[in-house]
Amino acid sequence: MIRTNIAETVGSRSVTERLGRFSVIEYEKDLSVTPHSAQTAWFASSMNVRKRQVLADLDDDHGVIIQAGAIQMMLGQVDMVTGVKGVGDLMKKAVGSAVTGETVLKPHYIGNGSVVLEPTFQYILLEDMAAWPDGLVIQDGMFLGCDDSIEMKVCARKNVSSALFGKEGLFNTVLFGEGTVVLESSVPRDELFVMELENDELKIDGNQAVCWSGSLSFTVERTAPTLIGSAASKEGLVNVYRGTGRVLVAPVAANRGISVPKEEK
Repeated sequence: MIRTNIAETVGSRSVTERLGRFSVIEYEKDLSVTPHSAQTAWFASSMNVRKRQVLADLDDDHGVIIQAGAIQMMLGQVDMVTGVKGVGDLMKKAVGSAVTGETVLKPHYIGNGSVVLEPTFQYILLEDMAAWPDGLVIQDGMFLGCDDSIEMKVCARKNVSSALFGKEGLFNTVLFGEGTVVLESSVPRDELFVMELENDELKIDGNQAVCWSGSLSFTVERTAPTLIGSAASKEGLVNVYRGTGRVLVAPVAANRGISVPKEEK
């Protein structure tokens, strides 16, 4: 038996979120600093730039799938399996890795115990797949982990416009099933807009969509029916999501084109 204080509020860290078998540990202050780096660490913490770790609890009936290379510790009777069923399956996973930017193999951890992931300065999003009944489409590189009850597929764009001009990649990772998905995001959840579509459409200037329902149709279109109208609006092409589903949008992620106050002379 292993006893640990990992999931307790101790000193500079605390558990900020729990969903299913996953917990997010956040270091509110970075105490592992030198006198020369203390000032930078203090300002970083004040702006919510903090180290975060994910803890996953396993039992004999429920395991987890984790991004390759993300594990820091395994506590208890935990084993790792690759999930590769043969040479053909390995080649299929290799092709999927090449087109989405994800790792070839997603290690599968089973047993009775816990796994602790490496610290990251990225923000952690815990998504309940019950909110994504038609599947969850994610941007490349966002996947960090999930319950082993969730299936992962690679889907190609359904039309040429979205593939060539959408800046979301030619292929995307899509997750299906029941359980929890752990994503790494460059922005916190507080900065995400949640868009609920019901037989409607959402147009976004750029690739600010973090993830969206698999039921939505994604295309890239002109802002106006004619080229002259698009030129006059100075918007050009927009990403369009149609149908019924959800979209998570990071509106300030890129800070592109944001006006700043003019300095007084």
